[in-house]
Amino acid sequence: MRVSAYRKKTIGAALAAVLLVGGATACESGRKDDAGKAAVGGSAAPDRPVVSGATTEALTAAYKKTSAAKSAKFRMTMSMPGSLGAGGTVEMTGVQGWDPQIMDVTVKGALAPGAGADSMRMVMSNNVMFMEVPKDSPMTGGLEGKRWMKLDLNAAAQASGDAEALKKLSGMGSMDQNQDPAKQLALLLSSPNVKHLGAEKVEGADAEHYKGTLTFEEMLAADGSAKVLSDAERAKLVEATKKAGIKGYDMDAWVDKDGYPVRMKVGIGTPQGILNMDASYSDYGSAATVRTPPENETFDLFAMLKELGGRGAGA
Repeated sequence: MRVSAYRKKTIGAALAAVLLVGGATACESGRKDDAGKAAVGGSAAPDRPVVSGATTEALTAAYKKTSAAKSAKFRMTMSMPGSLGAGGTVEMTGVQGWDPQIMDVTVKGALAPGAGADSMRMVMSNNVMFMEVPKDSPMTGGLEGKRWMKLDLNAAAQASGDAEALKKLSGMGSMDQNQDPAKQLALLLSSPNVKHLGAEKVEGADAEHYKGTLTFEEMLAADGSAKVLSDAERAKLVEATKKAGIKGYDMDAWVDKDGYPVRMKVGIGTPQGILNMDASYSDYGSAATVRTPPENETFDLFAMLKELGGRGAGA
């Protein structure tokens, strides 16, 4: 049926967009291919991280300030060669919060096939993603005139019969464990080879540049000598990393004179290749409020998935 075809197309485009943005926020920031590969293929972890002294103190202080800020504005570029369309690059701008976890971003570039536009607004709160459909998008044909699609990530993950989709969606449900810049600083502190590279200018401002790599095995083996996360926080971060299939990180952080990371780059080793991301942050601690769309403007994508699944159309 034509309606079913519209809905299948809408579901495919919407899920692709959700996974794309989820992958970005789940991993955060980026680095060049060779660096990411080095992190993935690094040697076994030493008995204890070698980060120490002034570098430890500076990064620990930055972690505490960033964690306490709970939110920031950000601008991010993400790419993964061979996996994204439209040149393989996505740009995101907006605000994110990590306590509680919220997001309101505009995504431009290599959006989901079938979206029919080069940008889309996406809002997330309480593990529920809302996607504003562009007015002229072919996706509107399956949405009964509604402006927004809604997807409960936890519900979709649990209901999915597809093991790979379940892994991705459930990983996104835990993406607050990987997404915020404070957690990225915690990862950098766990690196066995973190270095202070000195002062540099970031968009005209003075900042200190730190760099390190971390494999998943090194994350597991870290003995806590540079510990800033509680045991429970670290366990959640490790589990989220495992669910996402992340093999390693290659991280750069620039910390400004106020003690906040103003730029972060990380190469993330994933089963699909090296995910490269480059993020700039500002306005730490500014009130991050996200307004979710009203119910009368929202189409429940999860309900559509269940309906098609019940008809044998597949989700």
